[in-house]
Amino acid sequence: MRYSSGHRAETRERVLKEAAKEIRAKGPDNVAVAGIMARAGLTHGGFYAHFASKDALIGEAIGTMFADARARSEKIDAAGDPRAVLRAYVDFYLSPAHRDSRDRGCPLPTLSGDFARSEPATRARFEAGVVGIASRLALPLGALGYVDAEAESHALLAQLVGGVALARAVGDPVLSDAMLADAHKSIVVRYGLETAQ
Repeated sequence: MRYSSGHRAETRERVLKEAAKEIRAKGPDNVAVAGIMARAGLTHGGFYAHFASKDALIGEAIGTMFADARARSEKIDAAGDPRAVLRAYVDFYLSPAHRDSRDRGCPLPTLSGDFARSEPATRARFEAGVVGIASRLALPLGALGYVDAEAESHALLAQLVGGVALARAVGDPVLSDAMLADAHKSIVVRYGLETAQ
C-alpha cells in the first residue's frame, strides 16, 4: 500500500501527541513506548522508523506539550491593552479548568520536578519551553513599565506555576479552589489588573 507524502509526518505527529499526553499523566520516567504506539494506532515495531530512542521521543514530545499549551493560551499574544492581555492570561492560568486539565494544560506545574532530574538534552528542551513562556509574559510586563520585565516575568511565572501545582496536589477541593483564588487575587492586585477585562 502506498501512503501519501504527508503520511509519515502525520503519523509522527500522532505519536508525539500521544507521548505528550502520556508524559503529562505519568511523568517521563513512567511512559512505555509500546503503550504510546498502541494509542497512536501503530505497532511497537514502527517506533524506530520515527525516533532513535525513547529519550528522543520524550525530548520531541516536550516541544509538542509547549506548543499545545501555547495554542490554548493565545490570549497572552493578543495585541491591545497590556493589562487586559496579562489579566486574560492570569484568569486562564489560575482557573479551575486549567488546574483540572493536567493532560492538556501547561506542562510546567505537572512536570517541573520530573524534568529537573532528567538528562541534560531533555532538560534543555524543557528549559527552552520555560524561557518561551517567560518571554511572552515579559512583553505585557514591559509595556506596563517594568524596567526589568524579564526578572518580573520569572517571578510571575513562578507564582502561576506554584499556584496550579499546589492546587492540584491538595486533596481538599475547597482548599484547592482557595489556593487558586488567593494566587489570582495577589497577582491581580500586584499588577493593578482589577479593572482590566
